[in-house]
Amino acid sequence: MYAAKVKRILDILERMYPDAECALVHRNNYELIVAVALSAQTTDKSVNKITPELFKAYPTTEALAKADVNDVMDIIHTIGMYKVKSKNIIALANKLQNDYGGDVPSSYEELESLPGVGRKTANVVRAVGFNIPSLAVDTHVFRTGKRIGFSNGNTVDKVERDLMKIIPKKRWIRAHHSLIFHGRNLCTARNPKCNLCDIMKYCEYTEKSVK
Repeated sequence: MYAAKVKRILDILERMYPDAECALVHRNNYELIVAVALSAQTTDKSVNKITPELFKAYPTTEALAKADVNDVMDIIHTIGMYKVKSKNIIALANKLQNDYGGDVPSSYEELESLPGVGRKTANVVRAVGFNIPSLAVDTHVFRTGKRIGFSNGNTVDKVERDLMKIIPKKRWIRAHHSLIFHGRNLCTARNPKCNLCDIMKYCEYTEKSVK
């Protein structure tokens, strides 16, 4: 895809979603990384419902590191995989305390060494928490990126690599948020609202919705 076309699409998406940003409510990088870890296979809205109580009970990495797993499970039991996630965020807090003095690191190597933190979570923390150009590929970015024609990859890693090649680095963070909002609002998994989409004439998705 030509650079001029990519720029045009990104410009339009930014106009469509001027307020696109991280939807996970957080006040610091500790709350951010925990919220992102909890959001795996769960909606941000569901995570936002439980984190106020979670962070009230455990406002710091030190407090969460000392938490009883059953107490944490009681708080987050409404989200998917809550048992595994309860163990992971406690283990994550312990490693942050023991290895990083309670602070959240910013490098891929350090972030991905933390329990429950993979490439996507690391990318979100780097972008949102540290403003380091990063491009996280979640289900929305994966779907919209492929439909628009930014990538033909069949894996998250391939789609991320493709997006990083064709999207200017200075636009990675904003593009990530724009693609997420587009996937949530118009380019939905089922019955995408192509007739309402301002980038339809540039999009390579062939099964246009007539809704």
